[in-house]
Amino acid sequence: MIKAILVFNNHGKPRLSKFYQYFNEDMQQQIIKETFQLVSKRDDNVCNFLEGGSLIGGSDYKLIYRHYATLYFVFCVDSSESELGILDLIQVFVETLDKCFENVCELDLIFHADAAHQVLDELVMGGMVLQTNMADILCRLQEQNKMQKAEAGISAAPARAVSAVKSMNLPQQLRDMRLPDLPQAIKDLKF
Repeated sequence: MIKAILVFNNHGKPRLSKFYQYFNEDMQQQIIKETFQLVSKRDDNVCNFLEGGSLIGGSDYKLIYRHYATLYFVFCVDSSESELGILDLIQVFVETLDKCFENVCELDLIFHADAAHQVLDELVMGGMVLQTNMADILCRLQEQNKMQKAEAGISAAPARAVSAVKSMNLPQQLRDMRLPDLPQAIKDLKF
């Protein structure tokens, strides 16, 4: 099972984090800091697996990571997960982000965190891998974007109605409206 997914830059600043086990905010920050220290000290020519830090579970857990340009993608997993499977999952995650943002970079994760979390939620939910087929993930994301645009159209309808009413010259139309003489209108009514 996946315990946490962390993405941070070369300076240890978290850009995306998802914990599938409860940790309070302070503990999450400590885990991110410890994980960064463990991963960033390693040479580029060593394997991408290492024992989890003392805060994330020690030897019962593994840190599996990939370093792309300025970002580290780290998955904290228990012993039941396959290291090579998780490396492939990281690759699928990065490639999917790349397709969504057209050459993903650190700024995409900062300014479009909701979209990055949406991609992550299509891959992993509750610490379990849901989908690894990038085409299916992109299809689901496109469907969600269509629904969001449709909802935006519906939610924008009241605003469009207000602007249409404001653009109408109602005071002038009210002045131009002719009301019948009330005494004559009363006479015309038949009881």
